[in-house]
Amino acid sequence: MNNKIKLAVAGAVLSAASIANAGIIIPAGDWTIDINGNVNAFANWTKADKDDNGGTANPVGVLATGEDATGEKNTQGINTGLLPAWLGFTGTTRQNDVDVSFTISFQPNVSDNNANGHGDVMQPLNRQAFVTFGDKSWGSIKLGKDLGIFAGQAILNDMTLLGVGGGAANSGGATTLGGIGTGYIYPAWKGQIAYTTPNMNGFSATIAITNPNQINQTDQVDDTATNVTNAAYQDRFGVEAQVMYEWTGDVAGKVWASGATYDVTNNGTATSLASATDDSYTASAVDIGASITTGNFGLTGYYYDGNGAGTTIFGQNGIDRSAGKKRDSDGGYLQATYVIPTGTKLGLAYGVSNLDEASGETLSAVVEKNERWTVGAYHPLTKHLNLVAEYNRMESETHAKADYESDTFSLGAILFF
Repeated sequence: MNNKIKLAVAGAVLSAASIANAGIIIPAGDWTIDINGNVNAFANWTKADKDDNGGTANPVGVLATGEDATGEKNTQGINTGLLPAWLGFTGTTRQNDVDVSFTISFQPNVSDNNANGHGDVMQPLNRQAFVTFGDKSWGSIKLGKDLGIFAGQAILNDMTLLGVGGGAANSGGATTLGGIGTGYIYPAWKGQIAYTTPNMNGFSATIAITNPNQINQTDQVDDTATNVTNAAYQDRFGVEAQVMYEWTGDVAGKVWASGATYDVTNNGTATSLASATDDSYTASAVDIGASITTGNFGLTGYYYDGNGAGTTIFGQNGIDRSAGKKRDSDGGYLQATYVIPTGTKLGLAYGVSNLDEASGETLSAVVEKNERWTVGAYHPLTKHLNLVAEYNRMESETHAKADYESDTFSLGAILFF
């Protein structure tokens, strides 16, 4: 993992930042190579406590696990958590008074829902391939694929980054959801060209143009079961930006705000819905967050607001396409942690994501709200190995007030190197 993710992971779970310095460092001529990553796996037990849909497929956007078509409410699986297994290579050097680095990473799966254990569905992920160059006097430039800027701090400060969170019911999934869709929109991994200012007494800012094809390619047209596949011809790059201020001391922390905007032109087609027409709109969202620590106590608060940005995945279900009207969405999470004398970090978090109806729209079989409660314990058994236990309560409600509830208990471990 790159240093940003390693530092965030260390701060999210351990009181000491030993993980941030983990890695296999190899001098190689003008370069220093850092081989780093993690392996994690969790046994997950999920029970659907309530399902108003009678065992049929969940309505659009519902994240709580429902019973299957046979009425079975219990599922089990061995998966990675929110953070996939990771193998990263970072090279750094300084040439002509410029700091230069590259990062390439691979994310293999630890489980596959296939009889032979290596089905074609679960392909390895490739989330990072970028180069940076710069100097502390004028900042740095990044070119390539990395974590998105908008909502990036939301996921990096989520304590379930070393655990499971939501979305654990499907055996063999590449990753779980953590707090994605129940407190923040997934920042995703995006091609980008980004400039970050130097650190100015704790203040920094980043602005980037991003690969424009970020809008979900299959959307619910309206309140029917019909989906529209979008050609997604964007006529400009996406724009994402962030400002952040960090400080140290007895009460240390950071505050940040970020935003994203994408122009979308869709060529909607639907065989059973004649009103699905071409439409153009701008999807945008902003957020604000803060994370502080004092002694053994940590507190994180986060809020986002979107217009046409949808829920869970940026742009997903963000528009009533039959009328060409955007839906508003918002949400956030609050998280508190405390390190007890054994070194175990205990955490409690609540998150919610809301999706509103567009003007004049009447929805029923589309999610209105996804909520999550998480109780977690994260214990550093060794410098690099952490044992994790989590309980996650998921609740979803549609615009017709149909309820879906599920509980997941997870046990596992995550090893960093």
